[in-house]
Amino acid sequence: MRANRILGIDPGSRFTGFGIIEVNGDRISPIHWGVIKAGTGEFPQRLGIIFSGVCDLIEEYAPAETAIETVFMSKNAGSALKLGQARGAAICAAVSKDLPVSEYSPRSIKQAIVGRGGADKVQVQHMITVLLQLKEKPAEDAADALAVALCHQHTQQTMVRMQALQQR
Repeated sequence: MRANRILGIDPGSRFTGFGIIEVNGDRISPIHWGVIKAGTGEFPQRLGIIFSGVCDLIEEYAPAETAIETVFMSKNAGSALKLGQARGAAICAAVSKDLPVSEYSPRSIKQAIVGRGGADKVQVQHMITVLLQLKEKPAEDAADALAVALCHQHTQQTMVRMQALQQR
């Protein structure tokens, strides 16, 4: 079985987390993670930084697919709109590099990683550190992005198993 790299993205208009994992059979290895810092400048320029940052990651680490968190509705509609646009910049970067994009809700990601859809960021950060056997906790946005990638891997693995059962 060939190794598969997954780029997980936790979008944000100032900080976009990313995490790349490699799946080889039952073995999952963290490859690279961090945060694209778009800063506090003009919003269109920040979107450009996110787009370029995701493109650079794809070129350097050659993931086969992308997984991204969906927008959650916050109390502030303006924040939700900016988050959606940051998400769009990241998705456009992946699509421009011919990568398939899968989307997961914050609740389903937390459920897959922590076992509770209402888990907080500290719990996700802790579980990512344990599951990927990291020496230190990644930044919250990077941990969230690694969680998105792991959620995608788990979902894909479950779908393959279900298809195998149906073919029996």
